[in-house]
Amino acid sequence: MIPKKVFFTKGVGRHKERLASFELALRDAGIEKFNLVCVSSILPPNCKVITKEKGLQELSPGEVVHCVLARNETNENNRLTVASIGCAVPTDLMTQYGYLSEHHSFGETDEQAGEYAEDLAASMLATTLGVEFDAAKSWDEREQIYKMSGKIVRTRNITQSAEGKTGLWITVVAAAVFIEEDEQKQPLSSNQQQSIQKNSQINHQNSNQVTTQIPVDSTSPDSSLISK
Repeated sequence: MIPKKVFFTKGVGRHKERLASFELALRDAGIEKFNLVCVSSILPPNCKVITKEKGLQELSPGEVVHCVLARNETNENNRLTVASIGCAVPTDLMTQYGYLSEHHSFGETDEQAGEYAEDLAASMLATTLGVEFDAAKSWDEREQIYKMSGKIVRTRNITQSAEGKTGLWITVVAAAVFIEEDEQKQPLSSNQQQSIQKNSQINHQNSNQVTTQIPVDSTSPDSSLISK
């Protein structure tokens, strides 16, 4: 059971109840309809990165789905919370595995948390490939060393942050979601896809209605999936 595809997603949820804020974060990320099983940090060989939209089309509601998940939460006013997934891909991804890292912290910007998550993934991969580096050097310096070695082709991250608000739980999630090929699994019909999309839109609208009962500060801008 080795995944052949992976996609990245992120989300934020706000609610007076802690568990409900997590559910809303999963909805925002588009993965609330699956039974998520968190796994550790290996990107399998020959695992193709696809878009979130394509990935969701290959999964069915209620399906057991493996993922690497970063999650953080706060109910403290003005406290910045962040969750990030980093990814390091080897040059020979057909035979060599890569690394995924999960990072969750407070007080970091999207850029700071994203770079740290990338650094974690790249450093773990570098040690398995025998790439020598000085851990005391900055991420920018080590990133160049990794790529100049010819063994690590690229790194990336996906990061979600949000600011706490009195009276609400704020949950942020970032995830790398695996898709396992199953010959017996039938692809969703166009009608099923439209139905799922419609339900997701309704859930998202309901989430907005819930979260607008108490005014909240705007969060920091979303950080796009970074590829270098």
